[in-house]
Amino acid sequence: MSDMIDGRNDSPLQHEIEEFTGLLQKEGVHAALQYLNSRTPHRYTGIFRFDHDKLRSEVLFDRYELSLKKGEDAPIEATYCSLVGRDQAPWEITDAATDLRVQGIIDTPVVSYCGVLIRDSEGQPFGSLCHYDMQRCQERTTDQPLMQAAASLLYSHVGKSS
Repeated sequence: MSDMIDGRNDSPLQHEIEEFTGLLQKEGVHAALQYLNSRTPHRYTGIFRFDHDKLRSEVLFDRYELSLKKGEDAPIEATYCSLVGRDQAPWEITDAATDLRVQGIIDTPVVSYCGVLIRDSEGQPFGSLCHYDMQRCQERTTDQPLMQAAASLLYSHVGKSS
């Protein structure tokens, strides 16, 4: 009841957004991606930019290779991020080998994927924020609200430099 009186929102999501924002402002994008990655079983967490027929790696966190700061660019049609851009909605794939939605349309070694859209300052699709792995990972739909909030904050840090 006291939260309603003083106007604060102490929900777990609000607390996570505040933690994420603090890290982003104090330690930068890579540290903020590390925070997001600590909440998921996926090996990688990255920001990717749509560039016509290419998906450009802007920043990447790899939990097993901490010095890695950027991944490889890829043909957009070979990525699950293309589906996020096409649908302008989150996508989650627990196991690509058994997910009929992606069989035969995306050719990638990525097995598990959870991604959300990043919009630019005019609301247009810029790219995606995603977790992914070459191994099967458990479903992570609980990560999507924080990832969606983080996506809008991250654009102000990576979008202007792209």
